[in-house]
Amino acid sequence: MQIGEQVDFELQDQNGENVKLSQFRGSPVVVFFYPRADTPGCTVEACEFRDLYRDLKAEGAVLLGVSRDAVKAQKKFADKFSLPYTLLADPDLVVCKQFDLVREGSMYGKPVTKIERSTFVFDREGKLEAEFRKVKPEGHAGEMLALVKGVS
Repeated sequence: MQIGEQVDFELQDQNGENVKLSQFRGSPVVVFFYPRADTPGCTVEACEFRDLYRDLKAEGAVLLGVSRDAVKAQKKFADKFSLPYTLLADPDLVVCKQFDLVREGSMYGKPVTKIERSTFVFDREGKLEAEFRKVKPEGHAGEMLALVKGVS
């Protein structure tokens, strides 16, 4: 995937509804990928986006969170932390693979599949404007708000 490339995907949201990236054309879109719902780093990141959501929305931006969690887990995460934006479920890692975010590693000596915490920003035409890989959760939402102010 290259900067300037038009990208699309479709996943179910936390309510089981199908959501396509292309349905948000006309607005800048921030898509953040996180490894697992309701884990410490992911909660920090999700809550920072929650706290800045009104400002992102005021800039006309759409915010989507994506993880490998099932729809039910995404719903529980959204409800537990009052997340006002859309969370998308990618349990089969289709979109995570599309964005080249799947990493093989080990935990306690056992092989595990990990998702690289990353964020992608799309312009109003649906073209990739910017990508951020190996994101640190703290402060990232504020960086994305500043970027969206320049894109919108």
